[in-house]
Amino acid sequence: MSRPMKRPSAKLRGEEFREGLVTSVPIALGYLAVSFAFGIHATATGLSPIMSTIISLTSLSSSGQFAGVGIMAAVGSYVELALAVLTINLRYILMSLSLTQKLAPMPLWHKLIIGYAVTDEIYAAAIGRDKDVTRDYYVGLMLLPVLGWTMGTLLGASLGALLPQDVVNALGIALYCMFIALVVPPARKDRSILRAVLLTAALSLALAYLPGISALSAGWRVILLALAIPAGLAWRDTRAGGAAV
Repeated sequence: MSRPMKRPSAKLRGEEFREGLVTSVPIALGYLAVSFAFGIHATATGLSPIMSTIISLTSLSSSGQFAGVGIMAAVGSYVELALAVLTINLRYILMSLSLTQKLAPMPLWHKLIIGYAVTDEIYAAAIGRDKDVTRDYYVGLMLLPVLGWTMGTLLGASLGALLPQDVVNALGIALYCMFIALVVPPARKDRSILRAVLLTAALSLALAYLPGISALSAGWRVILLALAIPAGLAWRDTRAGGAAV
């Protein structure tokens, strides 16, 4: 049975919004830096600053956007583009389902607003809250990161050509640095995560350089890796669990 909805006071709503806003500041600053690099990358592949900014505003997915722009630059098919981005972003479905268990009672259209900005970092902040996630808290939590991601893209796309090439090259690895920062701490604590990372790296190199397989476009390689490795590890864990029984 769902909990009844109670209309909060204006004071409480303001407090919830401010709490979300303060919590989101580090996320917004990180997004600003990474999206600046995305803006440079997107315009380098031929996209206009406006188009690059629209992609960021409507997608909010760093890995999906970098992969999608790469496929567009390689003149990949629409099917390849759609499948690659869908595969990369499938995790947001699981995050959204999990987040619904933390939401305070609210109308559907409030949930749609929240669903627009489910990202790894925003989700982590919301799910780690010690009380229900209200609409006002989440709007405060998403506002600065969305602005940071969008404005960072616009700045990178518009000003990237004015920067020294060494700076542009350094910013080009910003996304990879972000993923290293996300992966290394849990990989040091959990050997299964470390094995998954090493297996992914090995298979990625194999797909890129082995004769015949290397002819696959980058988009299809992403799709194969994103589907094959989780499926293989899940199958292994299932067998291990069955053997233990």
